[in-house]
Amino acid sequence: MKKKIALIFGISGQDGAYLANFLIKKNYLVIGTTRNNANYNLFRLNALNIKKKLNIYKSKKINFDFLKKIYKKYKIINEVYFLSGESSPRISCELPIQTFNSNVINLLSLLEFLKKTKKNSKLFYASSSEIFKKNKTNIFNENSQLGPRSPYGIAKAAGTLLIKNYREQFDLFLCSGILFNHESPLRSKNFVFKKIINELKKINKRGGVLRLGNVNIKRDIGWAPDYVKAMWKMLQLKKPLDIVLGSGKMYSISDFLNIIIVKLKINKKNIILNDKNLLRKFELNSYRSDPRLAKKKLGWETNFSIKKIALKLINNELF
Repeated sequence: MKKKIALIFGISGQDGAYLANFLIKKNYLVIGTTRNNANYNLFRLNALNIKKKLNIYKSKKINFDFLKKIYKKYKIINEVYFLSGESSPRISCELPIQTFNSNVINLLSLLEFLKKTKKNSKLFYASSSEIFKKNKTNIFNENSQLGPRSPYGIAKAAGTLLIKNYREQFDLFLCSGILFNHESPLRSKNFVFKKIINELKKINKRGGVLRLGNVNIKRDIGWAPDYVKAMWKMLQLKKPLDIVLGSGKMYSISDFLNIIIVKLKINKKNIILNDKNLLRKFELNSYRSDPRLAKKKLGWETNFSIKKIALKLINNELF
């Protein structure tokens, strides 16, 4: 039986690496792109011991020429996963143009290519919980109103609308997975949970101080390896849908921090909370997903508690 072929844009990121590993185990031939193919940037693929099993291409810009070369070489690409682009709301405020180009312009180029060449690739787009507008409950599902609060959120909202538009206008198999927070040891050091663990481990050895913003904000948090399974499941549906992917449970940064403090035996004097320089003006204090559609259509859910996730992060457990 001929292997299915999957193309992952952003294969060197947390989700890209876990997805590549998942697809390899399902006997896919996996192709990947990354903006930087230097060895230090591919550490996640090395950590999963899959780098040699992949065909990786460097590409900062996704355009017709690049896509033509890929499709000419592989002929049929069954599944495409668009996971690339700037992924930090904080950094997006400093680099809004780069954020929009990497998340929206590249996606639009891919959609135009699929439309004009009539390739039958199924496409998964990684959207974000950052696309939603504040409401009375701050519980978000597929029908919640859009109202992003950062360049990153605006870019992801634009991408989500493009997927819906091209799906309806041109009858392409396109879907958005609206992803809520999901953690693992492969998470970027710029994100708060990874930052907390890295800094407190350093403080344990050399002393110092960890500064944090509002630790009372609550987020819907899950375990990253679970989420890539949902991405794949979405492309196995008979008809494409946009689906919210989250745990449906909220935990505060303080909840996470207290687990780490106890486990690493950290003196609270080494931690400064609610640093004014780290507070975000437009951040929602709390929100979570309503993942009922994911359970109904995909048979998918993620049930890891914040304590289990915290301990896996401390112990650097990949699965």
